[in-house]
Amino acid sequence: MKLAEAMSLVNTCRHRTGDPFTVFLACGFTVQHAETFLIAHLSQRMVDRKVSLTSGLYGDLAGSLERFKHNQSDAAAIIIEWEDIDPRLGFRNGDAWVARHIEDILTTAFRQLERLRAGIARVAESVPVAVMLPTLPLPPFFTAPLAWCDRAVLSLQSLVCSFAETVAVLPGIRIVNPYRLACRSHLDHRFDLRSELRWGFPYAIEHTSSACELLAELIHPAIPKKGIITDLDETLWRGILGEDGIEGISWDLDHGSHQHCLYQKMLMSLADAGILIGVATKNDPRLVEQAFKRTDLIISPETLFPVESHWGPKSESVDRILNTWNIGAESVVFIDDSEMEIAEVKAAFPQITGLVFPGAPGSGLQNLLETLRDLCGKALVSDEDRLRLASIRQSRHLSAEISQDRIESFLAQSQAEITLTYNRPDQRAFDLINKTNQFNLNGRRIDESVWRARNKDPHVFLLSVSYRDKFGPLGTIAVVSGTRDKHIPLVDIWVMSCRAFSRRIEYQTLRALFDFLDAETLSLDLAPTVRNGPIREFFDSCGAAHDATYTRMLRDTFHANCPQLFAKVLVE
Repeated sequence: MKLAEAMSLVNTCRHRTGDPFTVFLACGFTVQHAETFLIAHLSQRMVDRKVSLTSGLYGDLAGSLERFKHNQSDAAAIIIEWEDIDPRLGFRNGDAWVARHIEDILTTAFRQLERLRAGIARVAESVPVAVMLPTLPLPPFFTAPLAWCDRAVLSLQSLVCSFAETVAVLPGIRIVNPYRLACRSHLDHRFDLRSELRWGFPYAIEHTSSACELLAELIHPAIPKKGIITDLDETLWRGILGEDGIEGISWDLDHGSHQHCLYQKMLMSLADAGILIGVATKNDPRLVEQAFKRTDLIISPETLFPVESHWGPKSESVDRILNTWNIGAESVVFIDDSEMEIAEVKAAFPQITGLVFPGAPGSGLQNLLETLRDLCGKALVSDEDRLRLASIRQSRHLSAEISQDRIESFLAQSQAEITLTYNRPDQRAFDLINKTNQFNLNGRRIDESVWRARNKDPHVFLLSVSYRDKFGPLGTIAVVSGTRDKHIPLVDIWVMSCRAFSRRIEYQTLRALFDFLDAETLSLDLAPTVRNGPIREFFDSCGAAHDATYTRMLRDTFHANCPQLFAKVLVE
């Protein structure tokens, strides 16, 4: 991003009318262009928010962290450079560069990093924090020639690595990956000595943009994709199944097709983290079934579901897979070796992400693998993530096997257990709020800072609902939150995973709310979205009344319309 473009984005952002989002930028140098680029990159990721920035004092990074006020920011970006660890490691310091100071510098660096760690931990108690480790070269005052790796340099780098390791495990802290920064900002083009000496700003413009772009990605990460739909021929394996036969397809070094092995390994890794993997292929389904019996496949065929194999348009396959998964095209990546097939699918589903599988190993393959990790990666993998495929298979089986006249009998025999957990926030609940679409009270997303503030508010309640039956667990599948400081409690968050449909969990949840809040009436901040028809239909079936402000649900009306509930209810 050029400076002129960044300044234009900042100016546009000032006139937005959406909710404000304030970032605390802490660094030891003057914020100057870093402020401009950080606001610009955040404004691109938060298109409806009015982004602003506050900063600490020049030359006092640790002190700025210690003076941080939690109620004035929604997130924090912390940039550490060598001069923040010891002033003698910078270019503006007037002390002599002498070898006998090295041991003292290492001692000072250890103490300062401990102070920075404590300060970062304090900030992270209130808001999410993105941290950037030193990105600039050390000054050439060490005794060894520059081609040698000096012991003192290794010691300093080791101290920073140990510091990063202790910080990375703290909740709410994300550290910029130095490799990703190196891909965007060459080491030789980062430092601007003229700018450092004249204005106290050490970064070149291009490096400033790259660094702030990564900080923005960590402050406001994209929602991970939920599924990948892949082709088979010349994608999952090399060769055409219908022409080369089952033994003629390959994915190994001996056949020059190892790129397909790496692709299978990536899909298997993502599937293990809960990403759904489906197949859309123009093939004979009997041949595909036989090919999946090959024992040397890297990816387990059990992770591929559903498999759509026929000779019709692939958009029809994608449509059926999306319906089976019950997720939108915007949450899915479609991968094929044919650009024409990708174009056909995107014509039917414009929001789907289409990626071309490269025909030969090289940078194209590496870019594909890294892109998939970026699109689907998540910092934490929950038990619910790993249960996703099994529960979708179960849901498909249930919908196929159970007719409406048998639903009562089935639910009575399902041995269902619902566990209610009150006021115990966790990452799964936060993720569910920001990913669920169909059974979502109003479709609003919340930032991590808002989530933390809600959880500290004594007037806010939180109910998490977990489910299991004789077919297996679904994990935490519903979250409800609101305020109870008024005569009529207000529910402004209610989401439920689509995997939980048809089990009457929503009825059990509403009944539990009335009991927990000891309320005769609930106000619900229900707002229609493009995809939340199921939750609106649910409230209508319960006899809810709508007015211009809220939806009202009476306890007596609910009980009069509530069907028979069979699940055993446990409270934690």
